[in-house]
Amino acid sequence: MIENANAHIFVCTNKTEPECLQRMLFGTSKLYAADVLAVKTGDLVFLLNVNSNILHGIFRAKSDGRQNIVPEAWKGKYPYQVEVEPLGNIQIIENSKKVLKSLGVEWHKALNVTMTQHLLEFFSSKESESLKLTAPSEQWGVLSPEKVQIKKNRVAKSKTISEFEEKPQQEATTLWDYPRQSYGKTPKGNNKYPGVTPAFIIWNLIQRYTEPGDLVLDPMCGSGTTLDVCKEEDRRTICYDIAPPPNRLDIIQNDSRTIPLPDNNVDMIFVDSPYGDNIRYNEHPGCIGKISSETETFYEELEKAMKECHRVLKPGKVIGWLIGDQWVKKKFTPVGFEIYQRLSKYFETVDIICVVRRGQASNTGIWYNRARRFNFFLRGFKYLFIMRKRSGEFVEPEQRKVKWAYYDRNRGKNSS
Repeated sequence: MIENANAHIFVCTNKTEPECLQRMLFGTSKLYAADVLAVKTGDLVFLLNVNSNILHGIFRAKSDGRQNIVPEAWKGKYPYQVEVEPLGNIQIIENSKKVLKSLGVEWHKALNVTMTQHLLEFFSSKESESLKLTAPSEQWGVLSPEKVQIKKNRVAKSKTISEFEEKPQQEATTLWDYPRQSYGKTPKGNNKYPGVTPAFIIWNLIQRYTEPGDLVLDPMCGSGTTLDVCKEEDRRTICYDIAPPPNRLDIIQNDSRTIPLPDNNVDMIFVDSPYGDNIRYNEHPGCIGKISSETETFYEELEKAMKECHRVLKPGKVIGWLIGDQWVKKKFTPVGFEIYQRLSKYFETVDIICVVRRGQASNTGIWYNRARRFNFFLRGFKYLFIMRKRSGEFVEPEQRKVKWAYYDRNRGKNSS
């Protein structure tokens, strides 16, 4: 008997469908890893071919969802996998996207209880229009000799639809803009903390550059945003700060210029460092945030932290460093450029992200008015430098040859 079954829809194409059905293994890429890891043994599973628009069902998960059950499947392109078995004969639904829409089933999201009921009822109606969801097992041609029970008072163990929608979206461009500091029902960090980091940034970095169980380091973690995000996403975390908040006993007091970890030890590092002495972070005499970014000393002290980060980071792994520029009393200081120049001594560039600034004290009408009246600009963005520790000795890269695709700008228009 299948009780309280959760349901999941996996996606395939004409190219990948044969291997899915031959191996009885469904898989997906890292982008949807969290959804696969939520699959538990006994859950109901369906397979949607987005090319042929056919939905295959009904399957049952033979394993929990996990990484690399069969590493060589699909040539390693879809490492997040679950083993399945058919419940009776495999049925198909043609023109399935339209059918799913009519049933209120959003196949690209986690299925809630109502969606699951509608989908099961539709599959059962293919055998007999008189069948009910709670019909005896002998009436279920596709499920015999099983009986399916879905309790309305229990929503999927992994994610409800509302929880799914509160998760951040993985960024696709180099412009990141977040309307608030945190997401979901559980706070990440303290949004009243001076210079608090948007939790969305850390979430995006660990989704792209780490796997569940990897070790993430934040040597200047402030109110603990990195710690809270990583706990929720099943990453191991070590977080230091020179002056941890009194209520965060899980943050270790330590100076980022001397990290007490062995060489080549962590899988990713995130740093949201001071931008100068513009914010009063704490009263610790060794705080780098007490040094002006207009002085060379500021960058020398941060470079000590960079060296330590390079030492403890595993080769080939990534560091994300968030930093902003400064304009004060008619003087602009390109803090971001200075930091990037020093980071480049130790790491190679993966990419540079522009993060829109929203929470700073100057984001008010009076400051916007002053900026226009007195002819200066408010800081509108921060840099997020994504860098990688080189594997082995650095070798000057050869000149690449790129085959560009050129498009006719006048295509589809009458030329004059």
